[in-house]
Amino acid sequence: LNSTAKMASSRPGVAFLACIAIFCILCMNLRLQPSKQLLRTSKVRTSQGLKPQSCSKKRTALKTLFLSGLAVQQQLLSKAENIEPMESLKGKGYGKTRMRFSDYDMTSSGLQIKDMKLGNGKEAKQGDTCIIDWSGYTIGYYGRPFEARDKAKGGAFTGEEKELFRFVLGENKVIPAFEEALQGMREGGIRRIVVPVELGYPDNDMKKKGPKPTTFSGKRALGFVLENQGMIDKTLLFDIELIKVK
Repeated sequence: LNSTAKMASSRPGVAFLACIAIFCILCMNLRLQPSKQLLRTSKVRTSQGLKPQSCSKKRTALKTLFLSGLAVQQQLLSKAENIEPMESLKGKGYGKTRMRFSDYDMTSSGLQIKDMKLGNGKEAKQGDTCIIDWSGYTIGYYGRPFEARDKAKGGAFTGEEKELFRFVLGENKVIPAFEEALQGMREGGIRRIVVPVELGYPDNDMKKKGPKPTTFSGKRALGFVLENQGMIDKTLLFDIELIKVK
């Protein structure tokens, strides 16, 4: 039993089967090896006109043990869901805890959103063309910038003004996080989002969907994180400024 418990604690996927195994073993012991004292006590109680002592208490205890095991399994699964997926740690049940910022609103998809500035212009809806300026950071890996709003900043960038990014909301030409974040934004607003890997670039390939960094240095910074197969957190942070809705 001890070895089974150790294995269950190290691998969440084994915990449920371990609970069932422990439950079955204890039930078999209870059914196949009744104690002589229990049998004698039952006979005495029968001769006195009382109900024979049953195994109900032990069965209740086993049921409690089984339910406790299920609760532990749920906790382990919940913990596993909060672990940042990394290729080198896949299936091991441990790793880096996912980022969660208390001052951000989290949607059902796991996207974290914070409005830095509320807009007062036209609201973006499905089918609208959104013209935006944006910046991006590899927040899960040293917070390195791979795109900057207004002008590219820092020696690794060109420093020239860039063209604004535009796309049609609902055509799935951008990463899922952008599709979700732009919904309900108004012109003039600035929204900051923390993007988990499943809402980012499909298959960790920035060529498949926008937005894409506009500089060589930005492409290298983002590409290094997305393509890395080691223990790198691929969580990204974006600032989105909605310039115009058409």
